[in-house]
Amino acid sequence: MSILFCGSKSLDLSVPKVMGILNVTPDSFYDGGRFPDMVSRIRHVEKMVHDGASIIDIGAVSTRPGAPGVQEKDEITRITETLAALCPEFPGTVFSVDTYRPGVARAAVEHGAEMINDVYGGRFESTMIDTVSSLNVPYVLMHMKGTPETMQLAPTYSDVVAEVTYFFEQQLARCREQGIRQVIIDPGFGFGKDVTHNFTLLSRLDSFRSLGVPILAGLSRKSMINRVLNTSPQEALNGTTVLNTIALLKGASILRVHDVKEASEAVRLVKMAG
Repeated sequence: MSILFCGSKSLDLSVPKVMGILNVTPDSFYDGGRFPDMVSRIRHVEKMVHDGASIIDIGAVSTRPGAPGVQEKDEITRITETLAALCPEFPGTVFSVDTYRPGVARAAVEHGAEMINDVYGGRFESTMIDTVSSLNVPYVLMHMKGTPETMQLAPTYSDVVAEVTYFFEQQLARCREQGIRQVIIDPGFGFGKDVTHNFTLLSRLDSFRSLGVPILAGLSRKSMINRVLNTSPQEALNGTTVLNTIALLKGASILRVHDVKEASEAVRLVKMAG
């Protein structure tokens, strides 16, 4: 699948694309609370698009370890108000919504979203995959062990790559049964994995190419960087760029990042290196 069809737009994944993150939450691990109003959100998206983002991923619920829940009605309000402001301003940009709730996914697409990014990979509510099928948009299927509240409480695997692969095989089969043909997989770096699990997944990221679908890598400023380098998320840009480069060399088609300019440069340089 080299072309993603997102409503009236298309994305050619033969050249990897950059997905810029817009968190409209007060408590996300890196940028929570930085974009409290529509003016700041529009300016941030304008910069990300200028820097090379093809996709903007809007999140209205923090999924950092230990994050508290948010009521569905509040998530819908945050998402729909943001889409209403951004979609007319950036008609050539694909807007994705980071949600695991079918009701939020439906409201988001009704307000202009053209991709759904689900950290639960269809496990939070049984109707999620059905809902995405009816919406006819690309679906990012992420692996997470546990929930955001529990995922980092000593996660264990006998073989992390085999277990994540099995999860994708099962969920991709469900998607196919429901008629979803455009699925992107995300191994879920930092979601129910320790540092060793994360780096094992990264080193063997190319093994997921056998599943025949695009791979999204979400490594931006995560603890797998900070625990190795003894840095904070604010200091993790260089480490992020290094890991993004590895992900590109291992076959990632989409980089989900806070720092679009640096990720776009990595894409261009890796492409030049052939």
